[in-house]
Amino acid sequence: MGPMSKLLDEIRRAIKASDKTRYRLSQETSIPQSQLSRFMTGETGLSIEAMERLTAALGLEVTIRPKTAGRTTEKETVKRGKRNQ
Repeated sequence: MGPMSKLLDEIRRAIKASDKTRYRLSQETSIPQSQLSRFMTGETGLSIEAMERLTAALGLEVTIRPKTAGRTTEKETVKRGKRNQ
């Protein structure tokens, strides 16, 4: 599962957890209800523009940050005996 799939799954979970109906989200975002239904079943994804409108309507913020997996922390470096003294 790639990063985009994880993001879309998080948005799906947020929609399910919200108190907003698909009709209301459709009205607030100008995304057709049929498109929201296909998105919720995983048949289709979302354009960046639709994702921005949907996350805003849900009160979400999408943040891009550097990956942390694969990085060596100072603690791991010390543990391996490679810390500069």
